[in-house]
Amino acid sequence: MNISISGHHISITDAMQQTVMDKLAKVERHLDQIQSIKVLLSLDNHHNPSKHAGQKSHKAEALLRVAGQEMFVQACDDDMYRAINEMAEKLDRQVRKYKTRQDKMNRASKRDIINSMVSDNDSEDEVA
Repeated sequence: MNISISGHHISITDAMQQTVMDKLAKVERHLDQIQSIKVLLSLDNHHNPSKHAGQKSHKAEALLRVAGQEMFVQACDDDMYRAINEMAEKLDRQVRKYKTRQDKMNRASKRDIINSMVSDNDSEDEVA
């Protein structure tokens, strides 16, 4: 799996990079077909009083690519590490949901194949 971490208006420290890698290892355990993950950590100053009361906001975004699909999540917080944790939790939920859907589709297609084989055998028995 290819993980790239970049920063916007912030320098990425070794501790931030290690935190992101540790959190994304949990995501990797759930799905082994991940092609790449791009993480963007940014520091923005919102002047809107309803959002963060003018304080600096830390944002963590991730774009995960699997065969045929992309998953995007973002999380904002006043602390970068809390934003990274929230981003990883959101991504983990999306990956588990994706995997559940894939498993259901695989089980349904296998069930259809078995049912068609059984119905073919029944029709052969009726002919004989």
